[in-house]
Amino acid sequence: MAEDASKGDIVVPELVLKKQKREEEWALVKKQSMEEKRKKNATNRRLIFNRAKIYAKEYEEQEKELIRLKREARFKGGFYVEPEAKLLFIIRIRGINRMHPKTRKILQLLRLRQIFNGVFLRVNKATLNMLHRVEPYVTYGYPNLKSVKELIYKRGYGKVDKQRIALTDNSIIEQVLGKYGIICIEDLVHEILTVGPHFKEANNFLWPFKLKAPLGGLEKKRNHYVEGGDAGNREGYINELIRRMN
Repeated sequence: MAEDASKGDIVVPELVLKKQKREEEWALVKKQSMEEKRKKNATNRRLIFNRAKIYAKEYEEQEKELIRLKREARFKGGFYVEPEAKLLFIIRIRGINRMHPKTRKILQLLRLRQIFNGVFLRVNKATLNMLHRVEPYVTYGYPNLKSVKELIYKRGYGKVDKQRIALTDNSIIEQVLGKYGIICIEDLVHEILTVGPHFKEANNFLWPFKLKAPLGGLEKKRNHYVEGGDAGNREGYINELIRRMN
């Protein structure tokens, strides 16, 4: 009888009970957080899809308006002058040999530390003055929607805690730029292309693009583009170079 009683009253150590309770609490918290995350992801997916549709419609309307204005000008016997571009894409094409220290410093400020690095830049008086100083070492122009999209989708890396992280998930963008209303890669493309109010933050988030050597090579990088070389401003023709380097 004594043996049966001792078998029935199994004493569970207090530490084991505490551990079981703690694990149950953790499992409950984890389940709740997973449920919240799932709901948030579903909401975000709908929001991102709707935003992408709005942006696509906006780009299409801009394209149609440009065609209409060009036709109207041609019909009246004139020609249409497009508004001045707000966005530049700069690519470094030369190394550091025989470079003036001030020129090197400007290239560092532009984040063009390596050959064939590329960055987006807002067009203003200060940036144009800096570009004038480093013109023999870079080529630049006005990227279109296709170029901006291809660069960010194919070669886009973000700066997260000073680390270079590939943009494989929208959560990476939301983590850093969510406070500015930029939660997905389409938001990022739109902010860069339109040079929006948070262009500075979006552009600083993007790591400088590491492009490959251009397919077919460069013509003559010591000469200006208008002289048959590669350096300097090539306006809309930068898009053709981006295709060859992306």
